[in-house]
Amino acid sequence: MMVRTAAEDCLESLHVLDDGETGLKGVIAIHSTALGPAAGGCRFWRYAEREELISDAVRLARGMSYKNALAGLPFGGGKAVLLRPEEPFDRVAYFAAFGRAVAELEGRYVTAEDVGTTVADMGVVRDQTRFVAGLDAVGERAGGDPSPWTALGVFESMKAAGTMLGIPLGDAWVAVQGTGNVGAALCRLLAREGAKLIVADIEEERAALVARELGAVQVSVDEILEVKSDILAPCALGAVLNERSIPSLTARLVCGAANNQLAEEHHGDLLRGRGIVYAPDYLVNAGGIINVCAEYLGERADGVEARVMAIAPRLITVLERARHEGLASNRVADELARAQIAKGSGQGV
Repeated sequence: MMVRTAAEDCLESLHVLDDGETGLKGVIAIHSTALGPAAGGCRFWRYAEREELISDAVRLARGMSYKNALAGLPFGGGKAVLLRPEEPFDRVAYFAAFGRAVAELEGRYVTAEDVGTTVADMGVVRDQTRFVAGLDAVGERAGGDPSPWTALGVFESMKAAGTMLGIPLGDAWVAVQGTGNVGAALCRLLAREGAKLIVADIEEERAALVARELGAVQVSVDEILEVKSDILAPCALGAVLNERSIPSLTARLVCGAANNQLAEEHHGDLLRGRGIVYAPDYLVNAGGIINVCAEYLGERADGVEARVMAIAPRLITVLERARHEGLASNRVADELARAQIAKGSGQGV
């Protein structure tokens, strides 16, 4: 099934998953294999409508193509989005069925963790197929939970962009939306740097734990986008930057780990019009997929950090070009990613 995402951008394929025995329902979206197998995590979430699930998968798959291209990885982009059933359900049987679905694609798609999935889930998938990463590290090889690497890439990008804008993290108020694995890890890095934190999460107790640990201010999820801050770090779900939220932002910099933060491409233009610098999400949150791909390729863990530390300089290149050309940063990043995919090589920016 072909699903068009933009005039110049369409999926290679969309694979519908429906297993009556285990309750598995969802899709695997493959956006591009121009640079290599489509790599991207497996999201396990609740959706009100099937169309909403498919739309999320399509946007996330395209983001993975762009993310992997700019990170210089020999992979294309794809994403699995699975519908979380109502409790109770057999989680092991569910992810075993997903693993069999991945195996049927014969290497065109490589999966790993994403929102709602764990290292243990990927272990179940591994029992069914070798086209999976995000497993426990073995010896000196890369592996394990990719969340800390995602957080590190976002932190270093935020620090570099903050320096560029005259917002040193040690003096900054940073509003972090979402305190899951990545958001909490980012908060700890920021606290170590001396940043003053404001946190919110849909699971309020999770935010409360981070607030108690780090001395952060906790606000509701309804307040976090409007609270006075220097930097906003969206680390939850996507589409939070839109017609309604952008006019209320007080931050001068948006830099976070969530995928698809812009509801639509033109919202990057709205941010630029308000003088707010946007760090393109798929550029700065690539640390996790860098670790996942290193694991899949059998590379050593000590090579991952150098690649993650290259994210921030890449961001500065994009921001400087955007400023020089008078464009929104997301449009510059999109253009660079598309050019890299068209070249069919994984050399990055």
